[in-house]
Amino acid sequence: MTISYAHMLQFSTSFLNGKLSFTHHNTGRRTRLLTFASLERPDKNIAIDPKVDSLLDSVKWDDKGLAVAIAQNVDTGAILMQGFANREAVFTTLSSQKATFFSRSRSSLWTKGETSNNFINIHDVFLDCDRDSIIYLGKPDGPTCHTGAETCYYTSIFDSLKQQEVEGNRLALTSLYSLESTIAQRKAELAEEENGKPSWTKRLLLNDKLLCSKIREEANELCQTLENNEDKSRTASEMADVLYHAMVLLAVKDVKVEDVLQVLRQRFSQSGIEEKKSRVSKKSK
Repeated sequence: MTISYAHMLQFSTSFLNGKLSFTHHNTGRRTRLLTFASLERPDKNIAIDPKVDSLLDSVKWDDKGLAVAIAQNVDTGAILMQGFANREAVFTTLSSQKATFFSRSRSSLWTKGETSNNFINIHDVFLDCDRDSIIYLGKPDGPTCHTGAETCYYTSIFDSLKQQEVEGNRLALTSLYSLESTIAQRKAELAEEENGKPSWTKRLLLNDKLLCSKIREEANELCQTLENNEDKSRTASEMADVLYHAMVLLAVKDVKVEDVLQVLRQRFSQSGIEEKKSRVSKKSK
């Protein structure tokens, strides 16, 4: 007997907390099919798209009915973990908005966070061009790895090949987050006694006036690349300076880049005029 997942969605009251929509993108010879959820908090009363069945049919499940499922942080881009999902696991993920996988050892579904409460809240689900692997794009409630690490990827093969010992876990980070990690390390070192001249980053961390003056200076130089019609490389260089100094300020204020990106993401569905008005009303209270 064939079970319609669309009908299961319509009558499942425990899962009605997400908003789904489906889009086809034609890219040459292949069509990439993706499904995405609202960037805002899902509505309680949602309209179930009848294309759920066709979406699940389009996945190229292996001979055991499974496909690789990778969880990725919607704000940082970090790869959180990798598991396997079957048809029911993807259906549950779409309907519950929580990353759900299929355990090959237990032969059952499991939702990340069901024991630790560190759920991965789904904002988007992507299929690759061959439709045999899946990305769960979401926001984790806490550390993803069972070791307590932020992600399950913290062992560098390059470090191992160089026989380089790394203190603690070195997460697989993109350039922006590697910089944030370095700045955080310099801040932690401030409590230690230091011989010699402090680094530039430490000087900025210790001197608010110097830091603010540098941010204003670098922002002005960035604007000058536009006003003076300077080349692209100069603009990129000045923007890098602005980012670096601004990130030092974030470290002073104990604000993470991820927090900034989350604010930006939440503004995607809001006009700039409305957002600015909301800031004014908050200040007046």
